Amino acid sequence: MPSEAYFLEFFRALFLTLLAETTILFLIIRSSFKIPATKLSTQKLLLASCVASGLTLPCLWFILPALIHDYTVFLTIGELSVFLVEAVIYFFVLRVSPKKALFLSFTCNLISFLLGLLMQNLLH
Repeated sequence: MPSEAYFLEFFRALFLTLLAETTILFLIIRSSFKIPATKLSTQKLLLASCVASGLTLPCLWFILPALIHDYTVFLTIGELSVFLVEAVIYFFVLRVSPKKALFLSFTCNLISFLLGLLMQNLLH
């Protein structure tokens, strides 16, 4: 059973992930893809972001560590799985092309991952 501190770290990570990935998703959809709110609502963007991170982050923090003990393998499989699952969620919820869904997932996860590393280095 994970410690209370681990759960607190998880919720901090979930909050930061949701904040970062939702912001990035909005910026890409509205600025780069130029999809207006009339074609893709703000509510649907929020839903996609919350479902994507809300499903993948708990798996990454609680299920995968119990199955994979080598950190390099865990990181590789975990991040690749998150990237692919979130791309599928974006594809179905946002109804964007597979290419755009992959781009959204890759960009959101890369920036979120890098921000997580930065926060970890600043806090420890």
